[in-house]
Amino acid sequence: MTSLSEHVLEEIRELPARYPQPRSAVMPALDLAQEEVGYLTAEAMTEVAAALNLDPGYVEGVATFYTLFHLQPIGKHRFYVCTNLTCTLRGANEIVEHVKGAIGVHEPGELSKDGFFSYEEVECLGACEYAPVMRLDHRYEKDLTPEKIDALISERRSPAAAPAHAPLPSPLPEGERVKPKPKPRPRKRKSG
Repeated sequence: MTSLSEHVLEEIRELPARYPQPRSAVMPALDLAQEEVGYLTAEAMTEVAAALNLDPGYVEGVATFYTLFHLQPIGKHRFYVCTNLTCTLRGANEIVEHVKGAIGVHEPGELSKDGFFSYEEVECLGACEYAPVMRLDHRYEKDLTPEKIDALISERRSPAAAPAHAPLPSPLPEGERVKPKPKPRPRKRKSG
């Protein structure tokens, strides 16, 4: 029995075409698997490896290296609060304390009583100009305040909350996104 739906496996199989190196697809593939299962099981990682034609050990190595991947159950809505220097200088520690109090937990990884929320402190989300920032349900939330945190929690507790699966927006405005460089074409040698 598989832990990933055929739809997600198909999405994973399509990922390598988007990257210059097929291995670059492993992180978005793991993200899709984690989104569907809730966390990365050994079976899900094996299925990701098979779908990408990669060694299962490589996929597991990526999953265990990055803190955004979880091998244990987490809250349905997880706050990834940046506590790097810029965010800390602009109030990240106060945001972390507010998140903890608002969802009723005491430490990173702890599940709220309703199982909806957990939080984690992360090093950098690459959006320092919008500090303090966090990632929640695949979206960057910027210029955080306790009031914004309360509103985000209320939205997710309401039955009309939007579905969590949405593409991860870039922290950069549209005009500032880095475009991949085209691959250089091999030069033809002149004969003669």
